[in-house]
Amino acid sequence: MHILHVVGARPNFMKVAPVMDALANRGGVRQTLVHTGQHYDANMSEVFFEQLGIPVPDVNLDVGSGSHAVQTAQIMIRSEEVLLRQKPDLVLVYGDVNSTVASALVCAKLQIPVGHVEAGLRSFDRTMPEEINRLLTDQVVDLLFTPSEDGDANLIREGVSADKIFLVGNVMIDTLARLIGKARDRWPVVADELGLPLGATTSQDYVLVTLHRPSNVDDQASLKRIILALEGISERAQVVFPLHPRTRERIGEMGAASGRDALCLLDPISYLDFVALQSRATAVITDSGGVQEETTYLGVPCLTVRENTERPITVSLGTNTLVGQDMELLTSEVNRALDGEGKRGGIPPLWDGLSAGRIADVIIGGAAPSRGTAASPPVGTQ
Repeated sequence: MHILHVVGARPNFMKVAPVMDALANRGGVRQTLVHTGQHYDANMSEVFFEQLGIPVPDVNLDVGSGSHAVQTAQIMIRSEEVLLRQKPDLVLVYGDVNSTVASALVCAKLQIPVGHVEAGLRSFDRTMPEEINRLLTDQVVDLLFTPSEDGDANLIREGVSADKIFLVGNVMIDTLARLIGKARDRWPVVADELGLPLGATTSQDYVLVTLHRPSNVDDQASLKRIILALEGISERAQVVFPLHPRTRERIGEMGAASGRDALCLLDPISYLDFVALQSRATAVITDSGGVQEETTYLGVPCLTVRENTERPITVSLGTNTLVGQDMELLTSEVNRALDGEGKRGGIPPLWDGLSAGRIADVIIGGAAPSRGTAASPPVGTQ
């Protein structure tokens, strides 16, 4: 069996690594890794591949940045050529980025079976490009691997056949569970290399921040409110803030009024270093879906600067609290964490580090459908 994996952005890398490993351990599987190049930066891609043990991609589409339309179109055009040449038996797409939906649509048109890892997640907010990607992807794929029961319920409600849905757990947690020990061992190096004002064995409180969504960083008024809140928090605890390139640019545009001197601003950091920081943080402030999941597994209070989340299980069972744009609530929740009263939750079912194995069992067990071949692109009809 020939399985082709498509990745395009940093969150995909943590998801593809355990799936490729699980399939390799089954035997009789040939795997091809395609990187669309949607995100391509040494800090955002290459170091992640190295730390996660992912092989060098067989194909890089070198799509690069661009508008949603341009990026999606380029991925579709370039991936079609690869799929026609490779003729995989099954394509696996991951998460909710443009690479996910673009590749799924091409596979559907070419009659190539395709599976979606992390299917069924919904924020119910169609102003988010990721929500559109999730909805469209899940309507055209053949196998839907969900991380939690709410994903199954969402898909059933949308009319997806139950025999296509497989509750497997969270593959991102597979990677975290495998590497958490190595990440924690790196703490002295992290504190030293990043120049943090934190000792190697410190029990000092600090708050970790990661923000990148346009609703938070592209709107100057919103970003200014967030920075002012972080500056206030920094009067009580160190604020450590690795910056997404977009976020760094926007903060730079704010100039001296940004309050940035009060914060410990860092360049993007590697996966292991970020996990090391998460695991020791008193609280984490984020707008990232993956960080909501990781903090829940690590038992670290998480304050999400969004009005909604496609990962509600991190709120109902985990350590996550939605604060939206309410900076008073954000500050209050951080103070609760600093007082030792931060939200404590449990780990959701099947977030046990074995999710990729369950995906491999489904695929190798014969659940992968056969829809046809990719001998030639089908002729479009009106």
